[in-house]
Order: sequence, then C-alpha cells, then structure tokens
Amino acid sequence: MDKKNALRAGALAAGTTLMMLLMSSPALALTRDDGDDPGTGLSVIETLGWFVFAPLVLFGVITGLVLVLDKSHPSHRVTVPATRPKAKADA
Repeated sequence: MDKKNALRAGALAAGTTLMMLLMSSPALALTRDDGDDPGTGLSVIETLGWFVFAPLVLFGVITGLVLVLDKSHPSHRVTVPATRPKAKADA
C-alpha cells in the first residue's frame, strides 16, 4: 500500500470515528424516561467488592472444588513422555 492510500484510509477511519463520537450525545442520558426508577449509587468499596473481589472469590471456589473433587486416576492423566535428543542427520 503506498503512502497516498494509507493516508486516505487513516483519514477515513479518523473521520468515521469522529462522526460516531459526535453523533452519540451523552447529554441525553440525563433525561429520565417514563418508568425509569434508578436506585442509589454504589460506593467505591461496594463497586470493588461486586466487580473485583466477588469474581475472584468465585473463581477461587470453583478452582478449589475442581482440584478437591478430581476423581481421575493417575494412569489416565496425560503426561509428556521423556524425550531423547534427535540424532543429527549426516549431511
């Protein structure tokens, strides 16, 4: 791709992005709709608890249950066999 086409593609992408940003007006989010009943906001601690710590704890619990309740036999587990270095081909 030559410089002219790259410049044209970059300008098109930048223009499209700019137009999308201008067309989406966040000011409309301040207008309440009929039936809209927002509750109280979350504090920083509550937000971190729900969206950071709770998923980490849930992941840990699931991982722990999988490790503890693993019933597979050692003979059925996939292991990497001992490898020997390949012999060099004579050239």
